[in-house]
Amino acid sequence: MSYLMLDLSSTQLSATESAKIINPKVGGVILFSRNFADRSQLIELVLSIRRLRPELLIAVDHEGGRVQRFREGFTAIPAMGHILLAAEHDLSVANIWARELGFLMAIELLACDIDLSFAPVLDVNGISEVIGLRSFSPDPKEVSVLAEQFILGMEQAGMAAVGKHFPGHGSVAADSHIAKPVDHRDEATIEQFDMLPFKELIAKNCLQGIMPAHVIYPKVDPAPAGFSSYWLYTVLREKLGFDGVIFSDDLGMKGASIVGDYCQRAKAALEAGCNMILVCNDPLGVEDILAHFEWPISDNNPSHNALSLQSRKQQMMMSLENLQRWQAAKVIAENVIEANR
Repeated sequence: MSYLMLDLSSTQLSATESAKIINPKVGGVILFSRNFADRSQLIELVLSIRRLRPELLIAVDHEGGRVQRFREGFTAIPAMGHILLAAEHDLSVANIWARELGFLMAIELLACDIDLSFAPVLDVNGISEVIGLRSFSPDPKEVSVLAEQFILGMEQAGMAAVGKHFPGHGSVAADSHIAKPVDHRDEATIEQFDMLPFKELIAKNCLQGIMPAHVIYPKVDPAPAGFSSYWLYTVLREKLGFDGVIFSDDLGMKGASIVGDYCQRAKAALEAGCNMILVCNDPLGVEDILAHFEWPISDNNPSHNALSLQSRKQQMMMSLENLQRWQAAKVIAENVIEANR
C-alpha cells in the first residue's frame, strides 16, 4: 500500500486539515515544533487526529541534539555524536548509554501516543553540513554498533526504527533541504563506507523502515536516491534484502525539486519503490497531490504497509514518573549533555 504523510500548521487541527486527514490516501501525519506548546496540548492534538483516523501513523523527527521537536515536558536528548565523546571513546559504556537513550526517546513519545521518531540517523559523520553530530560517529563500524543498541532501546519501549538517509548523506557537504547535493564517489566506495551501517543492521533485522537521501550519486544513477529504482529496488530490496517500509524524505525539499512538480515527485518516488511519501511545509503541495495525483495500484504486500508500524503503547506519560528505567535514562541524557558543554 502507498500513502501520503502530511504535516499540520499549528497546535490544533483546522477544518481544512481535518478534511485532508480523512482522505483514504493519507496514511500519516508528521509533527513539528510548531505543533507543540506543551505535553497536554500535544496529547490532545494527537487525540484529535485519532478521533478522525485511529489507524494513522503519527511521526516526528525527534533524534536528539538540535533535531528534537518537543522540549518542555520532555527530556533533552543529546546529539548521537556526543555519546561516544562523553564516554571517552569507551564503546562498552557508549553502547549502554545509546540503548538507554533510545529507550528514553521512544518511551516519552509513545506515552503521548506518537508512533514513530524517524530515527536513528545511520549516516557516517563526514563533511555534511546537515548531518554532523546527528551521526553516532565518523567510523561506520561504530555507527553500526551504537545504532544497533539505540534501536534495541527503542524496541524495548515499543517503537519501530526507521534508519536514514540511505545510502548515506554524510560524505557530501550540501544540505538537501536547501540545495541539490551531488556525491561523485563510485558505488564500491559508498557501499564499503556509508552503506555499511544499513547493510549490517538490515542483516540483523533491526530496521522496520528506511528513509533514502535526496542526494544524487551520478556514477551510480542520475536520479536522487529517493527517486531511484536502482538504489531502492536493486540495491536496497534485492541486494541487501530489506523487506520493510521505505519512506521518502520530504518531497518539498530542494533536493527533490530536480524531479519536477509535486505530482511528478510523488510518481517518481512511488515508482522507485517508496511506500509512503512525505510532503511537509507546503499545504498547497499536499492539496495538489490529493486532488490530481493518480495513485498506483497497491502491491498488497503487508510487509511494505507503513501502517503496520503503528505502535501499541500501553502507558501514558504520567505513569513514567514511577518507571525506574525511565528515570535512570534521564540521568544518562543529562550527563552526556553536560560532558559535551
